[in-house]
Amino acid sequence: MFHHAEEVEMMWDTTTDVLIVGFGAAGACAALEARAAGADVLAVDRFNGGGATELSGGIVYAGGGTRIQREAGIDDSPDAMYTYLAREVGDAVRPETLRSFVDSSPEMIDWLMDHGVPFEASVCPYKTSYPDNRYYLYYSGSECSGEFRALTPPVQRGHRAKGRGASGKMIYQPLARAALDAGVRFQRHTRVLALESDTDGRIIGVRARSMSSAPLAVRKRFAAMAAVAAKPGIYYPPLRRLLEHRLDRLERRYAREVRIRARRGVILCAGGYVANQHLLARHAPGYTGGLALGTTGDDGSAIELAVAAGAVADRMDNVSAWRFIAPPSAFYSGLLVNEKGHRFIDETRYGAAVGNALVRGQGGKGWLLVDAELMRRAREQLAGEAIWFQRLQAESLLRTSAIRADTLHDVARRAGICPDGLTATIQAHNEAIARDEPDPMNKPREFTRPLATGPFTLLDVSVRPKLTNPCPMFTLGGLIVDETTGAVQSATHEPIPGLYAAGRTAIGICSESYVSGLSIADCVYSGRRAGRAVSNRLAEIGD
Repeated sequence: MFHHAEEVEMMWDTTTDVLIVGFGAAGACAALEARAAGADVLAVDRFNGGGATELSGGIVYAGGGTRIQREAGIDDSPDAMYTYLAREVGDAVRPETLRSFVDSSPEMIDWLMDHGVPFEASVCPYKTSYPDNRYYLYYSGSECSGEFRALTPPVQRGHRAKGRGASGKMIYQPLARAALDAGVRFQRHTRVLALESDTDGRIIGVRARSMSSAPLAVRKRFAAMAAVAAKPGIYYPPLRRLLEHRLDRLERRYAREVRIRARRGVILCAGGYVANQHLLARHAPGYTGGLALGTTGDDGSAIELAVAAGAVADRMDNVSAWRFIAPPSAFYSGLLVNEKGHRFIDETRYGAAVGNALVRGQGGKGWLLVDAELMRRAREQLAGEAIWFQRLQAESLLRTSAIRADTLHDVARRAGICPDGLTATIQAHNEAIARDEPDPMNKPREFTRPLATGPFTLLDVSVRPKLTNPCPMFTLGGLIVDETTGAVQSATHEPIPGLYAAGRTAIGICSESYVSGLSIADCVYSGRRAGRAVSNRLAEIGD
């Protein structure tokens, strides 16, 4: 909703210079920059804060010669990083914006570390989708794949925050502590319902419903249920839906309406829309069956509030769907095939590239073919390469999604794949290796090996709703913003005064193509950009 202030005599419950809606990585970074510029900052969050970042693997995509890369002896340059990302990012942002992102990357890692985020220069010696607890610097994208190493040599740029398991908490929590220590006020359990504007169309605040005046026992119960809905609810959607209903009931009963004035501006950092099945069905119907990577707050409400105020959303059909085939790393030597038995991608590509190739080009259906020798190697590697949740996923794939047979013809027939097509695919693959010719999908030679020893296994890696091997997804579309300031733009390409956006609420670096760490890196970059820009508008806004 969107309200003009002239409709009623505005009565403000709280006043601040900068209001931040959503307190995850982007919100915390925006708050820190605005506070450093001397602004009074209030952050609100519908739940406990943290957003998708706190639930994530905690990867920041950074390079160009970061402190961590130098300590690890990794040779990188801004030009090499730009060359790689230019192919991944495409036209999501202007070249000068990408150049700014790349050139500021080493400073970003320094800034994060200065605010308590821990990194470590321990390099993962093998390609994987996510390193185990021994390693915190790795190839987190498609750097090793044939298409990209033809452009620039592969370099490790995935900076994993130091912490056991999924270490996203080691990014969000230090940033949140630093923000609070700097004087940022944080109001939890506050849902923003509408943006408020003055007669000139400037956004001057919000209308919200807050649980802040509810009894202490109710607030504690709300916080506890919100925490469980976030995690482990992210892994078990029925539990999350149950808790969402209970949270809504508490909110309807105890929340009261509040109006918050923002003298300098409002920054929307409330995530994407992967938790909103209606928005997904409208904009990206091929992606409604995945595992939502995010919180209940990733419902697109901030995007819709801004659109009601005249903003424009773009790339709403772009969703990152992940289908990782490793660990174990031996599976990179397998072959991804479709119903015709044909390959459709270099298997060493990042899991989001594989997932999107499945959804957009193969009707969501695909299988990974391995032979007996690859399967033996994969089982040997699993314990040494995988964190607990990766082992669970791999074991589930092997137990519930595997079709085996002694011959290629039989395994294809059992899986419903064209036997002749699969046989021809294997023949072309093996002959290319024997003749020392390029792989038909341009997979690098170090990842290729003949598949010749039965029994053969086809692992179903299709993208469809299932609990045993779900496909994680999150959204990449968002509000169009000025790429210098983060100001939200109108349909006439003019900034909406007083309104900014960052993170997955906005179009950003990763809005065309995602690799691990690029979203959090963009949250940091865009959050800091908006925090600085809104603070610089003090001279334009009087009390």
